[in-house]
Amino acid sequence: MKSKLLVALLGIGLLIVAGAAPAQAAATPHSTTYTMYVTLYGALDNDPPGSADIAYPQIHSQAGGVGTYSNPVTFATSSSELAPGTRVYYSYLKKYFIMEDSCAACISDWNSGKRHIDLWAGNSTNSAILSCEDKLTRSGSVIVNPASNLTVDTTPIFNTSTHKCYSP
Repeated sequence: MKSKLLVALLGIGLLIVAGAAPAQAAATPHSTTYTMYVTLYGALDNDPPGSADIAYPQIHSQAGGVGTYSNPVTFATSSSELAPGTRVYYSYLKKYFIMEDSCAACISDWNSGKRHIDLWAGNSTNSAILSCEDKLTRSGSVIVNPASNLTVDTTPIFNTSTHKCYSP
């Protein structure tokens, strides 16, 4: 009789533990920090050139955003590296970004084992944006699935009115 009671109690315990697992799985994903090669792109070097078209619209119909958690800037990468809709935070620029576009160089790098994201710099066709993109390109720490309360600077990466590049 004791062994049947023990088996029944163990079974109830397993059901309780099993019942708790889905609630934990449904929780917000944990943040992970990676060192990534971070490049930038704009209308001049987008595909097609001169446009803000994006491959995976999530919250924007075209590349854009101001860098807050609720309005992150578009970024591109391999959809095998980060799924469309994934938010990241890049502390060097103090901005949030959302995966909404594809990047051929990023796909190639990912297939070679290198992490690479390409951040939207702006919808300018002024050639000064290209030197801005180069100036801000570097390897750095990127937080994937970041908290929503990190420090943000909404200064545009490339100001289309003044043709000035953001300086972190």
